[in-house]
Amino acid sequence: MLATRSMLKTVAQKLDIVHWSPSSHTAPSDPAVRTAMFKNTSAVAPMGLRHFNASRPSMEQSPAAESELLRQQRKVRPVSPHLEIYQPQITWYLSGIHRITGCAIGAGFYAGALAYLAGPAVGIQFDTAAIISAVGAAPIAAKVAAKTIIGAPFVFHSLNGIRHLVWDATKFIDIKDVYKTGYAVLGGTLVGTLYLASL
Repeated sequence: MLATRSMLKTVAQKLDIVHWSPSSHTAPSDPAVRTAMFKNTSAVAPMGLRHFNASRPSMEQSPAAESELLRQQRKVRPVSPHLEIYQPQITWYLSGIHRITGCAIGAGFYAGALAYLAGPAVGIQFDTAAIISAVGAAPIAAKVAAKTIIGAPFVFHSLNGIRHLVWDATKFIDIKDVYKTGYAVLGGTLVGTLYLASL
C-alpha cells in the first residue's frame, strides 16, 4: 500500500514537472516520464489517484423481462410445508377450532346486530317479535339443527377459554394435563351442546 502511494506520488510529481496535457499534442521528451504516463493510463488518473471498479457491470433489463424472470423463478420456488406434514395432535386441533369458533361467534353477533339495525331501512322486519314468530313456526328438526349449529361453537369456545384462563394461572400446563383438559373440553362441549339443543 505504501509502495503504491509513493509510486503514484512520483508519477504525479513528474507530470507536474513536465506540465504535459493530452490536449497539447506534444509528447514529453523524457522517456521515463513518457513510460510512466502511458504505461497504465487506465489505473492512474491525472491527479495520481487510482480508480478501482470492484463490481462487474450489471446488465440492464426491461421491466417486462424482469417480471417474466420473476414469474419463471416463482414456478420452481419451493413451497412451505403445510399442516399435512405434522402429526395430528389434539393440542393444535383444539387451538385451531378455538380460533375458528371465536371468529364465527363474533361474525354471527356482528351480522345479527347489523341486520337488526339495517333491517327496517331496507324494508325487512327483523326485530324480536319477528324472530320469535319465525322460530315458533319452524319445524322441530330445523329448531334442533339451528340450536346445535349455534350452541356447539358457543359451548366449545367458552369451555376452551376457561381452559386457557386456567393455563394463565399456571395450572395443568404439563403435557398430560394439557391432554386431559383437552378431552374434558371435548366431552363438555358434547354434553353442553346436547343440553342446549334439547331446550
